[in-house]
Amino acid sequence: MTKIVGLTGGIGSGKTTIAKYFKSLGIPVYIADDEARKIMQTAEVINSIKETFGAGLFQGADLKRDKLAEIVFNDAEKLKQLNSIVHPAVKSHFKQWLFEHKESAIVVYEAAILFESGNYKDFDVIITVTAPLESRIQRVMDRDKTTRDKILERINSQWTDEQRVSKSDYVIENINIEIAKKKTDKILKILSIKQNEC
Repeated sequence: MTKIVGLTGGIGSGKTTIAKYFKSLGIPVYIADDEARKIMQTAEVINSIKETFGAGLFQGADLKRDKLAEIVFNDAEKLKQLNSIVHPAVKSHFKQWLFEHKESAIVVYEAAILFESGNYKDFDVIITVTAPLESRIQRVMDRDKTTRDKILERINSQWTDEQRVSKSDYVIENINIEIAKKKTDKILKILSIKQNEC
């Protein structure tokens, strides 16, 4: 039986770096945000977004992602509406992906809002990646060339580290990447032993 590991963490925590590390070890990784981006370009999802948020969010066939982000991160109800369009489509896509990797002992599903979406209930193990708030803000400012206020908006729309950690099986503190990788190796060793005992 494939063990499904849910990997999460707030924006700027470095969860994608840890996901890439899993991948470098030969473990299949599903990056939910990347897949959601592709899914948001399908006709079905585009039509649902147009119906819910209006055609003004589109320039021709292209979705104005920044404009949409501005709307949903300032309005919890609108965020809920968007999630109700995108999440079921991602869930269905992941099911297919999982079937394609059914021979793997372990697979990883990486998502920022694993708990907020309720998806965490579908996984065997949850790992949360944490990092100090200021480090997270700096990382995102460097990466996205955006403002501190916009990042804080995003952070405040997600669960806190404390909330995530309280529901997680393992925590990887990502201050020093080499130490974080060692912790990842340790967790993998435990999971492999448990897998062999099953």
